[in-house]
Amino acid sequence: MRSTFSAQVQNTGCQYLSSPTSPLSERSPNQELLPLSAKVNSNDCLEIGCCDVKTLVEQFGSPLYILDEVTLRTACRQYRDAFARYYTGESLVLYASKAWSCLAVCAIASSEGLGIDVVSGGELYTAIKAGVSAEKLYFHGNNKSIAELELAIKSGCTIVVDNWLELQTLADIAGTFQEQPLRIMLRLTPGIECHTHEYIRTGHLDSKFGFDPNALDDVFAFISQHPILNCIGLHAHIGSQIFERQPHRDLAGVLVDSLNKASRYGLRIQELNVGGGLGIRYTESDDPPSIDEWVKGVCEALVAVCEEQQLPLPKLLAEPGRSLIGPACVTAYTLGSRKIIPEMRTYLAVDGGMSDNPRPITYQSVYRAVVANRMSDALTETVTIAGKHCESGDILIKEAIVPQTEPGDIFVVMGTGAYNYSMASNYNRLPRPAAVLVNEGEAQLILERETYDDLIRQDRLPKRLT
Repeated sequence: MRSTFSAQVQNTGCQYLSSPTSPLSERSPNQELLPLSAKVNSNDCLEIGCCDVKTLVEQFGSPLYILDEVTLRTACRQYRDAFARYYTGESLVLYASKAWSCLAVCAIASSEGLGIDVVSGGELYTAIKAGVSAEKLYFHGNNKSIAELELAIKSGCTIVVDNWLELQTLADIAGTFQEQPLRIMLRLTPGIECHTHEYIRTGHLDSKFGFDPNALDDVFAFISQHPILNCIGLHAHIGSQIFERQPHRDLAGVLVDSLNKASRYGLRIQELNVGGGLGIRYTESDDPPSIDEWVKGVCEALVAVCEEQQLPLPKLLAEPGRSLIGPACVTAYTLGSRKIIPEMRTYLAVDGGMSDNPRPITYQSVYRAVVANRMSDALTETVTIAGKHCESGDILIKEAIVPQTEPGDIFVVMGTGAYNYSMASNYNRLPRPAAVLVNEGEAQLILERETYDDLIRQDRLPKRLT
């Protein structure tokens, strides 16, 4: 059962919370506005992981990313178990770590049996240091450097080849690092449109990612002539924050057609990766499919195509990111100044903004929020939540409905686990926030707050200026 998000009535803030009557394991995290463990305590404060958010800010400062371990693990298990339930062949869920790459998140996903999808040398290095085995590491990216490719080869991970230059480079250098054939997959552009933001559509033909379908014959022929390249699979990704299910059903047919084409060149494709992209509930009007519904549709589509063409089931991979980590985290801010423009707008400023969450200014993304230390106060005003950066566009929420607030109140924005810390910057020389992992009343620091010394650590003064 998903939470409702109507106006605060009868002085209660509980409409933000998950249904208390359903077991955690039965609630799909991507359909919830707050983490699964969220509740209001006797002090009228928001709790996550049995930790009082106001107390967390007092202890760790703000802005503060608060990651709920229960929600993250629940999402991992729902994906893993759903694929086991609906797909009789072998399957593997990969966490798309570009959503939030850090040691703790990678380690949690790995401990739940997931692999890790990385898109840079830095993400690969992080996953390795988190203890993820090479067999469960897949390296994506449309412009991998020589150094990144060398790191990937040495690590033993699977390289998802995106373009001709990369394919030719690997054919040239792979033999200098190993004698065994290099395990690769091919990323193709499936030509499938989906209704999401222009910047996060990746399946349509006009995309920087992947081989054009018309080039596949030449690509397969090239691989067949280079035995150092062992092409084990095909990959396609159609976009992000998707609520539709039909595009992923269509993708199964595209991938199987390409698999058949590869077989004509003597290539034995064993794995098909359908990407990720399942959306989450950022606002009360968002209505994404549950994790279980999405996985069921993906599995049924691939099984149907394989049965129709009398093919054995390949290993099925998927790489969710946002729907795993997004709902598990909130960001806590401290409210500061207020500016009232009569008959126009009231601005409330927080101690962060576009440097810790660039999605509103980049994608026009919409978020919801609560005042964490006034959960039962009636909602009495509509305000604009502004960040502290020197940009007029530094607005987190344009129309937030809040109770009467005071400077020092704790403002919590929901659904900030995906593409917040990972896209964070030091704009205006603001240190990046800390992050804590909460569970059963315990809060553990997983990312330290940057200091001013951190900001200048890489700076160098020319000798003539010293």
